[in-house]
Amino acid sequence: MNEVAEKNILAYFKSPEEARHAARKLQSLRVADMSIDRFSADPGGELNNPMNPLTGNIASLTTMTLNADISGPGAGILGAADPSASGMSTGGEDGTEGRDILLTVVLDENVFPQAMRLIEESGGMI
Repeated sequence: MNEVAEKNILAYFKSPEEARHAARKLQSLRVADMSIDRFSADPGGELNNPMNPLTGNIASLTTMTLNADISGPGAGILGAADPSASGMSTGGEDGTEGRDILLTVVLDENVFPQAMRLIEESGGMI
């Protein structure tokens, strides 16, 4: 039995289009599995009913600045710890800001270096 060793790559993109472009390039390699997902630090997603700061209908500073549905004490603490919640920091000094699209690739280890190059050429951050 000749098993092929596999490696995985997690690459972050600024848009789904960038990730799809990289995925199309990767199709020519021996890809075992690939997916594109959006992720967020916000545990509750966007608010269904936007608050109205003009009327004072604001649940919390975190809710207002992150547009997050903070439904429990743990979520509130995590949200308040985000640099964006206070407005005192722009965050993203490491170049990750705005990269909320994740391309996950599982492929043959023999094409791993080539796949890394293709992803970086497509704007991905590994």
